[in-house]
Amino acid sequence: KKLETRVRQAQKMEAIGCLAGGVAHDFNNILGVIVGYSELAIENQTEGLSNRTEIEHVLTATKRATDLVKQLLSFSRQTEVQRGPIDLIPIVRETTKLLRSSLPATIDISQNLSKKVGSVMADPTEVHQVLMNLCTNAFHAMRRQGGELALEMDQVELDEDLAARMVDLKPGLHVRLSVTDTGKGMDSQTLNRIFEPFFTTKAKGEGTGLGLSVVHGIVKSMKGAITVYSEPGQGTTFHVYLPALQHEASMQQQLDEIPLLRGNERILLVDDELHLLEANTRMLERLGYQVTSVSSGLEADELFRSDPHAFDLLITDQTMAKMTGVELARQVLDRRPELPVIMCTGFSEQGSA
Repeated sequence: KKLETRVRQAQKMEAIGCLAGGVAHDFNNILGVIVGYSELAIENQTEGLSNRTEIEHVLTATKRATDLVKQLLSFSRQTEVQRGPIDLIPIVRETTKLLRSSLPATIDISQNLSKKVGSVMADPTEVHQVLMNLCTNAFHAMRRQGGELALEMDQVELDEDLAARMVDLKPGLHVRLSVTDTGKGMDSQTLNRIFEPFFTTKAKGEGTGLGLSVVHGIVKSMKGAITVYSEPGQGTTFHVYLPALQHEASMQQQLDEIPLLRGNERILLVDDELHLLEANTRMLERLGYQVTSVSSGLEADELFRSDPHAFDLLITDQTMAKMTGVELARQVLDRRPELPVIMCTGFSEQGSA
């Protein structure tokens, strides 16, 4: 019976994975149009105009939606996580803002973030996912009686003894992220099972039991550890420990400060999503490029056949009817092997790296 239940759950997760992949491509195209035109609208504004702030809010929300698609694809194992040196403080602050707008007034949110925490090797979407899962659990523990949700972040040095007490941690400098609630707490029996997949204390329909298991998996994959302390009636505290970086963070900051490059080369842009095609054409033209935009691979292929040296770069969507981006690239590279090609896609199972 237990095995049968596990098989059914596995089938459910496989179905969710298929759904995520199917939704991602079309949804990313829609989001791409919104992001493109929002950025163009901001460029058209001057400082002080009343609607600039509103457009920036749209852009921030849309980028969060693209992160949500990444989470879906990551959950269904259809995308690779791209980790790099990041500062956790902006992510924690953004999460706090999101929580303030979504949690009831009966729950107070506080944050105490040390400025000297350094950076960690992580993916911003994964960190956001960890925070939202922990904070959502805290909310569920306090939703009836209210309470306080506290987010804290500091830097701790783990010696041999402390590291040995925590599974998977090595001695050294770590960033510690803490999420504390004043809710009903948990007994020892519940504590022993909270990281198990599909284990939940919530009522049917309120949770899948996947949140904390996903958190545990993400933290472990970042060579970190998560601990929990709780007693019935005394609230709960989760501590997430992640290895701290120093040198890599300063390098990333230097990269972030590189000005936007411009050019005047000839670009062939191919995408069957017309609104996305128009938005990207306008953005590239703003940077000085000469853009020829077409909405099908076949049309682009004909252009290249007529004059193989008319363009300096091909930017093409992958998932298109009649001729995919990969097929177009093969045709083009047969005639111009040295031509740079940029492949773009909302999501595709065929176009591997």
